Amino acid sequence: MKKRTVFMLCTVLMLTIGGFLSSVHSQINPPVLPEPYATPLVNNFSKVIGWSDGKMPVTPKGFTVTRFAEDFHNPRWIYVAPNGDVFVSEAATEKPDKDEYNKHGTAKSEFQNYIVRNRITLFRDKDGDGKYDSHYIYKTGLNQPFGMLVVDNYFYVANTDALLRFPYNPRSTSLSGEGEKIVDLPAGGYNNHWTRNIITNTTKDKIYISIGSASNNAEYGLDEEERRACILEVNLDGSGEIIYASGLRNPVPMDWDPVTGNLWTAVNERDQLGDDLVPDYATHVQKGGFYGWPYAYYGPNEDPRMTGMRPDLVAKTIVPDIDLGSHTSSLGLVFYRGNQFPPRYQNGMFIAQHGSWNRSVLSGYKVLFVPFANGMPVGAPEDFLTGFVVDTKKGIVHGRPVCVAVTPTGALLISDDASNCIWKVTAVQQ
Repeated sequence: MKKRTVFMLCTVLMLTIGGFLSSVHSQINPPVLPEPYATPLVNNFSKVIGWSDGKMPVTPKGFTVTRFAEDFHNPRWIYVAPNGDVFVSEAATEKPDKDEYNKHGTAKSEFQNYIVRNRITLFRDKDGDGKYDSHYIYKTGLNQPFGMLVVDNYFYVANTDALLRFPYNPRSTSLSGEGEKIVDLPAGGYNNHWTRNIITNTTKDKIYISIGSASNNAEYGLDEEERRACILEVNLDGSGEIIYASGLRNPVPMDWDPVTGNLWTAVNERDQLGDDLVPDYATHVQKGGFYGWPYAYYGPNEDPRMTGMRPDLVAKTIVPDIDLGSHTSSLGLVFYRGNQFPPRYQNGMFIAQHGSWNRSVLSGYKVLFVPFANGMPVGAPEDFLTGFVVDTKKGIVHGRPVCVAVTPTGALLISDDASNCIWKVTAVQQ
């Protein structure tokens, strides 16, 4: 056999192996995608009734669930600070119309309530026994706060329209002042995508900001989508902004895989293509990567509403790693770095599914676990915390999970914004 032929065969083999290795994640549970509009379009909004009569979510055998805290106003995100303090951002989705309320003379009370309900609450475990016996109103007067972060001597808050930073004292029980605006963020548009999450990297010299699209599928024009449907990277002072990855319709949670150091997110995909389109997904995020929105979905599958507009971007769309089901509104994601849970949970991924509306049968409304080994998923998502759905046919639910976080003692916290509480899951000690 000629050397050139051998070289070509080796090259093809290497490319094939390389392509296989780069797509191993997506082979865990690849979805079978139906044709667009295979089912009628529906609006199936759930009815939340809360948790009465001693009702509780359901854990797997070997775990127990309790209430960590309650009586919130829409508890959204949970951030565990380096000193073990737990911060909870509370934010209302709907903003009162100032002009409308002014006409009726009730603007003051409505906006006071709005300010009160857009705040951060602090929980502190003073003696380190795992019981957070003190809580404080840490900061009010914010504009739909969501992500929080402590780096060095600053406390960062991601409002819907700006990244702020405040001088931080780990012993203090409140933040003072208006904060320094270090990044203007795009706001408005599709109000379901107002959340702005933030994390830092392991070297703590960058901040990553997740920003959802201003629409379902660019129906208001692409000009409205500037710096949206993406993850931004900035320096700690807000300078040096780049788009780290794009085409991510609504990437809310972010975390670093503790083994490989890869950045991961979960993405809420588009609506109005049918019951089983488009699957939400979790994926490791490649710097400079494009993930399809609004032109393609789940790899190079062209959205029929964008036919022929950007075949170049359709072709380069990255196939995500883990199918999370269509219309699940997967908002929370965290790698388990604790040591309380059994070994199979170590370095695995927990995902909170808020549940969505664009499906004839409810989907989501639970917390999933994805087993990992050596920094890669090794099994399909499995139910971990369930019992949120009361009646699937009638669309009745107890609550809606948002965020998952791990405490210093290894317990799992889950915010339930619809029923205004936070759940705590611990392993039963044998």
